[in-house]
Amino acid sequence: MKKKYILLLVLLSFLFPIDISAQEIILSEKTEVSILTIGPGKQLYDSFGHSAFRIRDSEKGLDLIYNFGVYDFNTPNFYTKFAQGNLLYKLDTGSFGPFFDYYKRQNRYVKEQQLALSQEEKQAIFNFLQNNAKPENRDYLYDFFYDNCATKIRDVLTEVIGDNLVYNNSHITENYSYRELIQKNVHYNTWGSFGMDVAIGAVVNRKAPPMDYQFLPEYIFKGAENATISRSGTSEDLVKNTIVLYQNKVAKSNINFFTSPLFIFGLIGLLILYITFKDYKNKKRSRYLDAILFFMTGLIGVFLLLLWLATDHSSTANNYNLLWAFPFNLLLCIAITKKNPKSWIRKYLIFLVLIIFLICLHWITGVQGFAIGMIPLLIALVVRYYYIITTFKK
Repeated sequence: MKKKYILLLVLLSFLFPIDISAQEIILSEKTEVSILTIGPGKQLYDSFGHSAFRIRDSEKGLDLIYNFGVYDFNTPNFYTKFAQGNLLYKLDTGSFGPFFDYYKRQNRYVKEQQLALSQEEKQAIFNFLQNNAKPENRDYLYDFFYDNCATKIRDVLTEVIGDNLVYNNSHITENYSYRELIQKNVHYNTWGSFGMDVAIGAVVNRKAPPMDYQFLPEYIFKGAENATISRSGTSEDLVKNTIVLYQNKVAKSNINFFTSPLFIFGLIGLLILYITFKDYKNKKRSRYLDAILFFMTGLIGVFLLLLWLATDHSSTANNYNLLWAFPFNLLLCIAITKKNPKSWIRKYLIFLVLIIFLICLHWITGVQGFAIGMIPLLIALVVRYYYIITTFKK
């Protein structure tokens, strides 16, 4: 009879599977709650590192990862939502082993900070994460600076522990802007850095408050390292133990100057200057070049304007790259090819020269940082525009 009863239970477990994540699990005293910090990767999207929670209960046989940095490529209209800043990320859970092996294969360091939490706090964080991992709760609207895989670590701890958790920001000795914090992780003369400097606006040039540094995983690590928990009038460090689970091997830099933005735009700038010099010697104007410059700068300008006004990205507003990538150039790429264009075109070109000089002023005063690779192109544009103005005057 007993065997029949057990067999019935096994059959029922297959017919009606139980969702373990939905069950209330009471953690044992041996549980460790940790912050995992993963080092930068080779690709632009992982060059800032990564953060996750680890909850390990050796008595219950649990070793779980809670990862807020996951998105689904199969999301309907994925690229449209990504471009508009409406892409939903989600909290994903899984076993520690595959998670660790993945980053070890990528040669990215993995550091673990075990937290000095009470049993009630451990259980509360576990319950909070379990609830957030439910299908109806796991999605969130990603924001690079304010709501990402790193800030979620800080926000969960603050939500659960409350005012007893105190962040001591004495480790922050420099007054960085958001743009400077980004550039600490990306080499200035790479296409990734160039693309970000062109796409993001002046809003990221304001100084970041110390707590906002924690949009980067390295500052989640440092913030936790210097945080304390207050209990019954006493204070103790939030982190009780730090373990380097995997130390990456230092890789050689693969930056090639001859494929960098500064070199490529240097060649483009020299080509523009060479054609302009030939035009000057031959007393003519290569109108095809002017059409190309107006078309390309205008097209880029329209794209930047859409990033500013037609998306929900918080970092693309007030973009002064529009001073060289002027959207109206696109409308005039045919008019500029006329042998005898309208007289107001000359005034328009004077305006273009003036606003490019305005870029220099914004750059010097710190209103907005610009990609260093743009310098040769900006010089070439000023020279070319000035030459066209002089030909129109004649």
